[in-house]
Amino acid sequence: MPQPLENESELFRMILDHVLRRIDLTEAEQAHFVSVLKIRRLLPRQYLVQQGEVCKYESYVCKGFLRSFYVDEKGNEHTLHFAMEDWWISDSMSLHLQVPATRNIVALEASTLIQIEKTALEQLYLDVPAFERFWRIMEQKAAIAQDQRILNAISMTGAERYEALIAKYPTLEQRLPQRHIASYLGITPVFLSQIRKNRSGIKEV
Repeated sequence: MPQPLENESELFRMILDHVLRRIDLTEAEQAHFVSVLKIRRLLPRQYLVQQGEVCKYESYVCKGFLRSFYVDEKGNEHTLHFAMEDWWISDSMSLHLQVPATRNIVALEASTLIQIEKTALEQLYLDVPAFERFWRIMEQKAAIAQDQRILNAISMTGAERYEALIAKYPTLEQRLPQRHIASYLGITPVFLSQIRKNRSGIKEV
């Protein structure tokens, strides 16, 4: 029996709550924001963005889990980011410069997104200036997270990076396959398996 679709008003309430935790908006400004949003649903393994196409939307995850990855010339996949509920995801360089995407973004679970198109976002900055502050806050948060990831990569062992990742996102192993976690951490799946085996052994002692 098919599951009922999420109520649109509930989805818009989710993103409004997300925004209002960071900036103040009048009722009219909230209504205007909602008017430029679009709902999109993805099936598992369905792409949000494919490498080589131009990314046109910022996407907020209401439900589901997505993975961002790069495919090199040898066909190897490199996991760059992931996104779960209450996160945003896009190819920022492709979106802002309107150049071909350098990454793929695919749903690993049935996902429900709320999207805002680039042109609508730029108009929103003019219509509701508070949104410039909202996106500055989000971009600062993303930049800090990226800086921390780079620092971890050069200052921690693979095992330490794994421990830090799982401590920060306890449900990640249930949602992201081990090979993708290994790729995200910059280690081999075999090495990750050994780390997890050693970790289990320590817990059992």
